[in-house]
Amino acid sequence: MTQPAFYLHHPTNADAWAAAVRRLAPGLELRVWPEPPPQDGAVYALVWRPPVGFFDSIPNLKGVFALGAGVDDLAARTDLPHNVPLIRLTDAGMAQQMVEYVLFGVLRFQRDFDAYAAQQAEALWRAQSPRSASEVRVTVMGLGELGGAVARALAAFGYTVTGWSRSPREIEGVDCIHGLDALDAHLPKTDVLAAVLPSTPATRGLLDGARLDRLAQGAGVINVGRGDLIDIEALCARIDAGRLRGALLDVLPAEPLPADSPAWRCKSVLLTPHVAASTLPEPAIRQILVKLDGLRAGQPVSGAVER
Repeated sequence: MTQPAFYLHHPTNADAWAAAVRRLAPGLELRVWPEPPPQDGAVYALVWRPPVGFFDSIPNLKGVFALGAGVDDLAARTDLPHNVPLIRLTDAGMAQQMVEYVLFGVLRFQRDFDAYAAQQAEALWRAQSPRSASEVRVTVMGLGELGGAVARALAAFGYTVTGWSRSPREIEGVDCIHGLDALDAHLPKTDVLAAVLPSTPATRGLLDGARLDRLAQGAGVINVGRGDLIDIEALCARIDAGRLRGALLDVLPAEPLPADSPAWRCKSVLLTPHVAASTLPEPAIRQILVKLDGLRAGQPVSGAVER
C-alpha cells in the first residue's frame, strides 16, 4: 500500500502543526497551504477553518481530520463531498484544559471572586459569606468526552453535579438526566450552569430567555461549547437586572465578538477569546495517525462524524 499525503491548513499555527507531522510521520508527504495540494495518490486534509473552496482544490481527497473538537463549520461545507469521511479529534489534550477552565468559572462564583473584583474597583473591603462546594449545585449540559470529563472532575471536587444530555448517560458520582422536559424541570435547582455542547440544529438557541428565566435566582452561567447556544442579549439583560449573577463566556455567536455587542459592556460577564481548550499538536497528530491507519484498513474510527 502506497503512503498517503497530508495537506495542512491552520490559520494561526501552521508551523507548529507541520513540525509535529514531520517529527511523528517523517515518511509521509506533507504540503502546507497555500502551497498547492499533492496531485498524486491518496490525500488526507488536516484543517482548521480552511477558506471557501479549499476542498475543491484537492484531487483524490480520502478523508478530512479536524484539528479541534468542533466540526459544525466543516459539516456544513458545500465543497466537502459527503462521501469523504470527516473525523474529529477526541480529547488530544483538551479535556484537562476544559476541566481547568470550567473549574475556574465555578470557583469564581462559589468563592465570590466576581464580587471581590467589583469591590476592588470601588476600594471596598468586605468579606462575603462562604459556601462549601457541596452547597453549589452545578449542572453540566453536554456529557460527551469533554463534558463528561468536566462533570466527573467537578463531582470529585465535592460539588453537587447534575449532568444533562439528550440521550441517557451514566457517570459515577453525577446525577445524569436527559431530555428537554428533564432539563426544564431541573434548571430551577441550578446555581451554576456549565454548557459544553456542540452546535447542532437541536442546540442552537437552546438557552433562550425562557430557559434562562428558569435558572435559580442569582445563578451563574459558563459557556465553553458553542456561542449559538445562548441568546446573549437575553443573558445580558437578566444579568443587568440582577436576575442572574454573571457569566464566563469563552464562545460567542460571532467571533471575534463585534464591538457593539452588549456582552462587552455587561459588567458581570467575563469574556475570553475561545481559549478554554486548545488542541495540542503532538498528541493530536499521534491520534490522527492511529485514526488514519484505521481508515485505510477499512475499520471503524472513533470521532467519525455523521453528517
